[in-house]
Amino acid sequence: MGMTMTQKILAAHAGLKSVTAGQLIKAKLDLVLGNDITAPVAINEFDKAGFDKVACGARITLVMDHFTPNRDIKAAENCKKCRSFAKRFDLEHFYDVGEMGIEHALIPEKGLIAPGEAAIGADSHTCTYGALGAFSTGVGSTDMAAAMATGETWFKVPSAIKVNLTGKKGKWVSGKDVILHLIGMIGVDGALYQSLEFSGEGLSDLTMSDRLTISNMAIEAGAKNGIFAVDDITHKYMEGRCDRSWKAFDADSDAEYARVINLDLSKIPCTVAWPHLPEKTHPATEGSDIEIDQVVIGSCTNGNIEDMAAAAEILKGRHIKKGLRGIIIPATPKIYMECIERGYTRIFVEAGCIVSTPTCGPCLGGHMGILCAGEKAVSTTNRNFVGRMGHVQSEIYLASPAVAAASAITGHISHPKEVMGE
Repeated sequence: MGMTMTQKILAAHAGLKSVTAGQLIKAKLDLVLGNDITAPVAINEFDKAGFDKVACGARITLVMDHFTPNRDIKAAENCKKCRSFAKRFDLEHFYDVGEMGIEHALIPEKGLIAPGEAAIGADSHTCTYGALGAFSTGVGSTDMAAAMATGETWFKVPSAIKVNLTGKKGKWVSGKDVILHLIGMIGVDGALYQSLEFSGEGLSDLTMSDRLTISNMAIEAGAKNGIFAVDDITHKYMEGRCDRSWKAFDADSDAEYARVINLDLSKIPCTVAWPHLPEKTHPATEGSDIEIDQVVIGSCTNGNIEDMAAAAEILKGRHIKKGLRGIIIPATPKIYMECIERGYTRIFVEAGCIVSTPTCGPCLGGHMGILCAGEKAVSTTNRNFVGRMGHVQSEIYLASPAVAAASAITGHISHPKEVMGE
């Protein structure tokens, strides 16, 4: 029996000719990632275990993105612990205020992960890098500590669900709509500890930004990882980003899948996930009676330049509804600068929004946009669990940047065509 993309990558990193679903393996890692919340815990465990060196400093990346610039004393202490660790082991890839971006946008942008590589991160959305044809998944901070010391970790090889993509997206439909639609189909545990593997002729209609968003939210379907077949779009994205050699892995024609899902992109509408689960999906056109208090456009899910462009197109020459708060967060310094150069920042500010430094901030209820009881937000973030962005009696509606921008203007959940006169 053949292997899936994920199984081939894991076999190669375990030094094995083949692996099968359910098999326990020890695999070498190309990237070990932590942030200002998870890395301090890992560092404590690293020291507690008596480790006095890291396996490979070039493969460890620490990004201070969740509570930075520091929101309080505890956040400052956590970042200081990470700075001290990075200095102790001369870590090249340490990103702090001024250099840091939201980790899952920064890592691909800087070429720190490549097709065919294996990565873990002490953050559940580490599965983002499957967009590049890499195996990447989230782990706990203790696993991160051991991986920093040894350069490897244990995995149970996942079975896989094949998502066969066909057709082309309609206007205003993006990767966010695709993944929300899929989660709505299979549920938040529909791919539990499985690999979501995307392929098919529809790949050609998905930009890298679309793919990063889709892979990022594979975890919201319970998946171990999400991964895309490597094609010309992948190769073009990697040009100039990565100076080391890499090898892409294709699934075998006789690979075994637990399930095959056929997804026609042309039939996917602009989609919104109602509270309090990403699986509670509805077409955006059904939200006209839901008034909102805040819109957030950004996060590791939707903070790329393509997301900023979609928001700018809708907000240009318009103003958000009076009394509504609009918060826009470019995901990295590079994207922030590009927003300035393209004129998006002026558009956002003139529309009545504020533009934040790159930060995870409001996504996890950290800072820069906390909700109080009874408030409703349309957000391009990835989770809408109870209390995710603040008070347990607040509500989060997950949507694409286009839907979020349109909703900011009308003050209720809106399809972009409502604003654009289409």
